[in-house]
Amino acid sequence: MMQADQIIQTITLAAIPVLFAITLHEAAHGYVARHFGDMTAWQEGRISLNPLRHIDPVGTIALPLLMLWATSGSFVFGWAKPVPVNFSALRHPKRDMLWVAIAGPATNLIMALGWALFYKLAWVFPNNYFAEPLMGMAAIGIEINVVLMALNLLPLPPLDGGRVAVSLLPHRQAFQLARIEPYGMFILIFLAITPILGLILFPLVKVVKNLILMLLGI
Repeated sequence: MMQADQIIQTITLAAIPVLFAITLHEAAHGYVARHFGDMTAWQEGRISLNPLRHIDPVGTIALPLLMLWATSGSFVFGWAKPVPVNFSALRHPKRDMLWVAIAGPATNLIMALGWALFYKLAWVFPNNYFAEPLMGMAAIGIEINVVLMALNLLPLPPLDGGRVAVSLLPHRQAFQLARIEPYGMFILIFLAITPILGLILFPLVKVVKNLILMLLGI
């Protein structure tokens, strides 16, 4: 467990990466949904970079703080208020669902690459006053975005990966998978309180992080 000063330091470094990772993920869904014809998120003011429009008290604040403390800052994830998407309003609902769903994980991947660039910048100029805190913030930014990307790619409705699978599967199999959605979060919570979720996520998280670091020569 971390000491109080370590907790405060970690929260300070993590606040910006976590907020951006969660809120931009959701805003991306709304933006792409608008592009393909669904104006629901736009009309409700959810296509916004303002974190206050996306914050969920449990998923955006309480859970990430608890995980930072419980794992000594080594692992964190959370969620924001889901952006409302009316898939039936999309011009081609089954096809366009894929692009709306994949927008969130793709945004997290782009942000992970962006934070890796900041890490590289701090690494190249180690004597700069801001180098150490920037490296700490960037490391958390890479971690949270890769974890969120991997988590959301699980083929389990209502996660993004589940919607991607529904979009790609033939109609009969897609319908059967979509019927799981009301129970999806309960399944995810069960996986999270057992070692199963970690066994599924950590190999993918490790591979993606290593590829990003290797790409930038870190």
